[in-house]
Amino acid sequence: VGEELLTPTRIYVPLVLPLLERFDIRGMAHITGGGLTENIPRVLPPGLGVVLEPARWPVPRVFRFIQEHGGVGEAEMFRTFNMGVGYVLIVPPAEAEDLVKELAAQGEEAWVIGWVERGLEGVVYR
Repeated sequence: VGEELLTPTRIYVPLVLPLLERFDIRGMAHITGGGLTENIPRVLPPGLGVVLEPARWPVPRVFRFIQEHGGVGEAEMFRTFNMGVGYVLIVPPAEAEDLVKELAAQGEEAWVIGWVERGLEGVVYR
């Protein structure tokens, strides 16, 4: 657990730059301090929010360890940590699966973890 917590932050620029030429990327968020809950809304215009489904991606064991041994609630975990999602790309629904396939072809793990919805504020977890 300790070594995993000391892993340096990944820089996503070399991975993302070529994708900008091939996909209609409408938003990007590096999920650092503030977790998913605070970082994703920063890239959305007013009137748009995001629905995330945490069951769509594997949450690394280190986060469950912190939650269980630290007595940290689920909402606080998603507000503090990236929960295994280091970077979010927002694309039209029709491009999402192709983007995931492209990233997989490059040896990256990627998932469609949710969608943008008009009339929401912030991030809603389902």
